[in-house]
Amino acid sequence: MDDKINSTIAYYTKKGQEILDAVNTNKNLTADEIIHYGEEMAAIEYKLTALEVAKMN
Repeated sequence: MDDKINSTIAYYTKKGQEILDAVNTNKNLTADEIIHYGEEMAAIEYKLTALEVAKMN
């Protein structure tokens, strides 16, 4: 079970980094795009937190 959790954590960590890279490299983002990326990051962070809790139990 830990292997699945660890691979899922790695997946979501990579997705989060991709979003950060996309935001940091694009200087022409609209407010709507920034909000969209923020919502995606919030969902990813929520999932990562839940996975870390599951990993501890």
